[in-house]
Amino acid sequence: MQIIPAVDIRGGKCVRLVHGDLNRETVYEQDPVAAACRWEAEGATRLHLVDLDGAFDGKMKNAAVIEKIVHTVKIPVQVGGGIRTIETAENLLQLGVSYIILGTVAVTEPKMVATLCERYPGRIIVGIDARDGRVAIKGWVQEAEFKAIELAQQMAKLGIEEIVYTDIKKDGTLKGPNIQALQEMATSTTVKIIASGGVSSLEDLRALLALQSLGVSGVIIGQALYTGRIQLREALNLVTSGSLQEKEN
Repeated sequence: MQIIPAVDIRGGKCVRLVHGDLNRETVYEQDPVAAACRWEAEGATRLHLVDLDGAFDGKMKNAAVIEKIVHTVKIPVQVGGGIRTIETAENLLQLGVSYIILGTVAVTEPKMVATLCERYPGRIIVGIDARDGRVAIKGWVQEAEFKAIELAQQMAKLGIEEIVYTDIKKDGTLKGPNIQALQEMATSTTVKIIASGGVSSLEDLRALLALQSLGVSGVIIGQALYTGRIQLREALNLVTSGSLQEKEN
């Protein structure tokens, strides 16, 4: 299982929100590039970058910061937030972004998802953000008609190989991931699932490791790393040992 530190960017700073609420923001690092370098130095093998301004406004606002991170670190970077056109997606990929995450357009423009999957196989991820099992879009402020599992199944048919599944009610709360929802998602589709939201302890990671055989291949951790509740090196050691034990069994 891959541990993926989150670097959420708003106004050029590294922040974390609770439940995606802009009024419940904490700034953890003035320089997101420094945060990215820190996680790389501590052993991260992939980074999760989100342009929060873009997610809410519908157009990327922190592209310059993201470009600097991509050109500074040597590990793969996945980027989401405000990617609403093919041009924006292709510009990011040309900058050196390894994976792009499509959220709102998975609901509003599925043909765009299909086109990008065909052009860039293996590099397109869909972000499914759900509240009580239903998909939320446009910075989580609008509820879509889809259930999360239904959307995941549709995206799999379009060629998506990975999904970032975020439980909005858990995100930024440090109250643990929604294990039941993740299990249901993983067993309902053949797409690999990256868990996001609520991870606060090594015990939470152990619970997610139990879902690895079902297809939960990674976990995004944000606030728990920035507050020190989880040490990245300890988390990496845990999942490495857990993966080895699974292979032995």
